[in-house]
Amino acid sequence: MDKGIENLTSARKLLKANVEKSKALGLSLEKAGPRLDEINQRLPSLEISIRPIRAQRDALGTVGGHINRAVVPAAAVLKVFDAIHGLEKSLSDPQSDLPGYLGVLKRLEEATRFLGENCGMAIQWLADIVEYLEDHKVADNRFISGLKKALECLRQLEVGEEKGRLDGGLLEVALDRLENEFRRLLTENSVPLPMSSPTLPGEQACIAPSLYRCLSIYIEVRSLNVRASLQALNLDYLEISISEFNDVASIDGYIAQWGKHLEFAVKHLLEAEYKLCNDVFERMGLDVWKSCFADIAAQAGILAFLQFGKTVTESKKDPIKLLKLLEIFASLNKLRLDFNRLFGGAACAEIQNWTRDLIKRLIQGACEIFWELLVQVELQRHTPPPPDGSIPRVLFSYRAIFVLGHDCGHGSFSNNPNLNNIVGHILHSSIFVLYHGWRISHRTHHENHGHVENDESWVLLPEKIYMNLDLSTKFMRYKIPFPLFAYPMYL
Repeated sequence: MDKGIENLTSARKLLKANVEKSKALGLSLEKAGPRLDEINQRLPSLEISIRPIRAQRDALGTVGGHINRAVVPAAAVLKVFDAIHGLEKSLSDPQSDLPGYLGVLKRLEEATRFLGENCGMAIQWLADIVEYLEDHKVADNRFISGLKKALECLRQLEVGEEKGRLDGGLLEVALDRLENEFRRLLTENSVPLPMSSPTLPGEQACIAPSLYRCLSIYIEVRSLNVRASLQALNLDYLEISISEFNDVASIDGYIAQWGKHLEFAVKHLLEAEYKLCNDVFERMGLDVWKSCFADIAAQAGILAFLQFGKTVTESKKDPIKLLKLLEIFASLNKLRLDFNRLFGGAACAEIQNWTRDLIKRLIQGACEIFWELLVQVELQRHTPPPPDGSIPRVLFSYRAIFVLGHDCGHGSFSNNPNLNNIVGHILHSSIFVLYHGWRISHRTHHENHGHVENDESWVLLPEKIYMNLDLSTKFMRYKIPFPLFAYPMYL
């Protein structure tokens, strides 16, 4: 009796356990239902994808090795592409950490170069696999044709304009941000006098595609800085036109300022820019930094100074203009060495041409006025004396020429020796006197003035010395107008 009850109890427990297992199995089947439906829905598309492959199992095994050898390198190219976009966050703002930004930018440049060098190779590997599949009839023609079209699209992108955007345009955006930071650094570190050399840690990042844009930014900022320094000098007079003044005398003050302002601009402002261009762009070559400086000088206003001088040469002729032309010439001559050093070379050809043209106009203008004075003297020869007995104006001018030339010989006309020599030579030539010979003999004459035997004037000689001269010397020196003939030979 007891044994039967135990058997019933065991059977009950076993039945209960089987019921629990059945419930669990039912729940599992209930959960697996949607998954089976999903698999059932995907099977047709998988069947369509696999259907083009009609090769035998052995042939598919052989193809697998060839596919892996091509796909693995191509996958490496894709990994580099993904790594490039991983750098995008680090290239958001160069201002916070410029050295770090440049380091990331260099890595991006190297990765982009890797893509450029290997994309074509990866496409060729994939093309070889497609050719292998076609030769061994592993897939049908429709499937092979689709692969060929995809490869052709990749080739067109690789050789076309999109080749430079293998990084998705990230490098171009990063360089634009670097250019903006470069502009900000130049602007913040450029002030009108005293000159300060801005720190340019981005110099190494000026790679070929952005080099000229960086140079353009540098030229723009530095030329604006020079112009800002010149604004304090009130250079509005440089824009004056011929129609705005009657004669050179009316702008006498401007001409005096012009020489000082030009010297300041050349010796201080442009000299500093010349050295700075050399320091910043020296490693890029002589032609690059020389051309950069030439553009800065032109945009800063050096041509406006030369244009003012040209305007003066185009004004109407008068005696005062002769002196002002010589004054402008003396200012340029004073800066001759600086002009040759700063503006030498092909890069500054425009400034050189403007300078040569101005000097040519100054010389021609001075000569024209000088020879016109001689013509006026000739015209006055046949003019009757004035009725009131006054001295003719031309004779007075003739005397004034002698007095001014005399002051040039003594060095009292100007503090500039070159200006004294130029003006003295022209004025003395107009009265047929050798200026340099007269200047030396006149100085000696003043040293021995009044001494009968030691006076070394050109005209007077002590009797003792004169009597010892030979006949030819006496004839050449005193019997013919020797200075008149000596003057053309001197020229």
